Amino acid sequence: MLIESDWKEKLAKEAIRARENAYAVYSRFKVGAAVLTDDGRVFTGCNIEISSYGLTVCAERVALFKAYSEGYRDIKAIAVAGETQQPISPCGACRQVLLELAPRAEVILLNKDMSQILMYNVEDLLPYAFKL
Repeated sequence: MLIESDWKEKLAKEAIRARENAYAVYSRFKVGAAVLTDDGRVFTGCNIEISSYGLTVCAERVALFKAYSEGYRDIKAIAVAGETQQPISPCGACRQVLLELAPRAEVILLNKDMSQILMYNVEDLLPYAFKL
């Protein structure tokens, strides 16, 4: 599937580039993410693994936290790229973070070479979500 919009394709390519920086020495499962803010700024992230897996951080959260830590709160979209045959989807923890920090974001899920792409909104990924 081709991405219909130029900005979506650029964001997808940023996620693939970010994937190369992953620190995945234990699982060898690299993931990259790219967040687009409403004003056009892009923040990237990759997964960072620690031998104590509970301390590992996913690419989606790294990218979102970078945007938030720089004062950017209006998130338009996030692209997520794995080294997988099928488009990769965020884990449950990342879905919860997306719901709270980027509830209006379009989510672009990619496989390893952008030959397969899925697009969702955040609520599609986490129906009946926990909300305070």
